[in-house]
Amino acid sequence: MHTVPHPVALPPSVRVFQRGWLSSNNILVSDTHHAALIDSGYCTHSAQTVALVQDALAGQRLDLLLNTHLHSDHCGGNAALQAAYPAMLTWIPPGLAPAVKPWTPSQLSFDATGQSCPPFHIDSTLQPGSTHRLGGLEWQVHAAPGHDPHSVVLFAPEARLLISADALWENGFGVVFPELEGEDAFDEVGATLDLIEALKPVTVIPGHGAPFTSVTQALVTARNRLDYFQRQPERHRNYAAKVLLKFKLLEQQSMSVDSLIHWAVSTPYIQQMAQSGKGADSAHALVSDWLAQLVKGGAAERDGHRISNRD
Repeated sequence: MHTVPHPVALPPSVRVFQRGWLSSNNILVSDTHHAALIDSGYCTHSAQTVALVQDALAGQRLDLLLNTHLHSDHCGGNAALQAAYPAMLTWIPPGLAPAVKPWTPSQLSFDATGQSCPPFHIDSTLQPGSTHRLGGLEWQVHAAPGHDPHSVVLFAPEARLLISADALWENGFGVVFPELEGEDAFDEVGATLDLIEALKPVTVIPGHGAPFTSVTQALVTARNRLDYFQRQPERHRNYAAKVLLKFKLLEQQSMSVDSLIHWAVSTPYIQQMAQSGKGADSAHALVSDWLAQLVKGGAAERDGHRISNRD
């Protein structure tokens, strides 16, 4: 795993480790005196995350770890980084701080998504409305609910640079998880997109994918996608289910179809989406259909009784 070159010019103090989809991007913001990392990837990639940071810092200490939100692909490497840098401070958005300190898995998303995150500690919270100087730039913290009710984005006005996490990608945005719990959150997605537009960033570093400057087009794409989901919420549920199944395949690479279906119908979010009042047989049938869609779309491949990830 290595830093992926990209054509977008960034401030010299900002370095992006583009990780793919199992692990979020990691953003290293540093100067000669201090270094901070934003988001830490998934736990199965934690050794790679530590190695990337150590190689980039070349002996310099890592002072601060910030999480934009507490989904497993953004904070799964926290524990490994805390072990590698014992003096490092860790800050998270305030909403889930009571669930992390003390560690309370039932109040976090990992069980609901069927994903893993080793316990970690926190030292403080990343409060919306606050400003922090990192890598010679002033970074504003803005609340960005929608994808996750407690998510934040970071904006450096001088560089017109936005770290958008999963609130805005070049081709959309992340699953709107509160909607899977029966909460109305599509309007919050729209409000966050309005916030991003009002900030007028020139460059965006998303949670997944390469940094981009086509911000206006990305906002148009995101709003079109949001409108599509608002008009047809079942399409969002279908998309969310396939995202969670794909994530599991990314993690495991290959599984028996029966094992994957068993995992799916035992995973609370997928269980909620699959249950239609017709019992377990219907849930199994819906999961099987979602897997068939992944295979048809080229995201997975099936060989008899096994199904494998396909990038």
